[in-house]
Amino acid sequence: MVQSTLLYAQSGGVTAVINATASAVISEARRRKVKVLAARNGILGALREELIDTSRESISAIRALAHTPGGAFGSCRVKLKSLEADRDRYARLLEVFKAHNVRWFLYNGGNDSADTAWKVSQLAQAFDYPLTCVGVPKTIDNDLAVTDTCPGFGSAAKYTAVSVRECALDVAAMAQTSTKVFVYEAMGRHAGWLAAAAGLAGAAADEAPHIILFPERAYDQAAFLAQVDKVVKQVGYCVVVASEGIRNADGTFVADAGGAADAFGHAQLGGVAASLAGTVKASLGYKVHWALPDYLQRSARHIASKTDWAQAQAVGKAAVQYALKGMNAVMPVIVRSADAPYRWKIAPAPLSKVANHEKTMPASFIRKDGFGITANARKYLAPLIKGEAPLPYGADGLPRYVTLKNVAVKKKLPAWED
Repeated sequence: MVQSTLLYAQSGGVTAVINATASAVISEARRRKVKVLAARNGILGALREELIDTSRESISAIRALAHTPGGAFGSCRVKLKSLEADRDRYARLLEVFKAHNVRWFLYNGGNDSADTAWKVSQLAQAFDYPLTCVGVPKTIDNDLAVTDTCPGFGSAAKYTAVSVRECALDVAAMAQTSTKVFVYEAMGRHAGWLAAAAGLAGAAADEAPHIILFPERAYDQAAFLAQVDKVVKQVGYCVVVASEGIRNADGTFVADAGGAADAFGHAQLGGVAASLAGTVKASLGYKVHWALPDYLQRSARHIASKTDWAQAQAVGKAAVQYALKGMNAVMPVIVRSADAPYRWKIAPAPLSKVANHEKTMPASFIRKDGFGITANARKYLAPLIKGEAPLPYGADGLPRYVTLKNVAVKKKLPAWED
């Protein structure tokens, strides 16, 4: 009898803890005697029949995944269209699933990935193929609907808060004769969760960050410059945190990178910190420095949040359990049951309620002047960055991360040409 297979794939931008989810998926499946294949580079690997045999990896290697950043099997930014518009791709997926007796499909990603998992579940039903699809949450943007938070966000939030606090100490030391304004750019296209997390760096009125710019509020250049000038004159320096997705009143991105778009159809952003720094320098004459941490925000495993690390593993374990129970088209989400002390649990949510829905910052989380976070935001954010998730270091002083062998299974179908 041919053994049934679970196919796992990673999608979209990776995080500091997505491999912790992968480790939990593989470990739980092994415990239940289920074979796990991993698609190389997300859904592309499934289409190309580039499937990795995770049984060729040692127990120690799979355990080491839990503290290794990046995407161990490769990821991609590919969004499948409707069943009608992308019929050839869906037909190919079904051929690959049949060829390798895939009965469970776990897709680990954000909004677009949840949509793909949902569509694949519809495909299986339409062709009466026995497949259970489970979406697995991941994104540093924290914009997935239904779930209280999303694995990947807590660690990126911790990195952001720590970095802003440390940079603020640097600026404060130099402000008398040098830099007066520092601008830090945080990821966040439509939702300002990461920018908000920077607010945890300081609590008192004069503590950095002094200004936070959110995508949820229209950018007003005159009001921004007036606030910068006010803070510098009052405190001696000003630390600004700006989300990459801040928009002008007409809806255009302040940092639209030349109109380019990524594979998901999203405008390519970047450079808002440089833009704001130039504006401050030209308008107010202050010496300005700026930083674009970019990938550092999502790859910084060395400063991962223990809460985030635990939640990343919990959703992976639950995803396998849901799949083996035949719970089709669901996603394990995080449910907060208490703030102090912080309590959470995992529960299933329909993919239809997650896919293509975006969770932005509630109005109650943003100060009335639009330049900072409220007490409600602090209450929500603070538990998510708590605790450390230690990792092993080598004699060279660097973390000991793992690189898997990623041995591919033999292909059974003709090559795929998209």
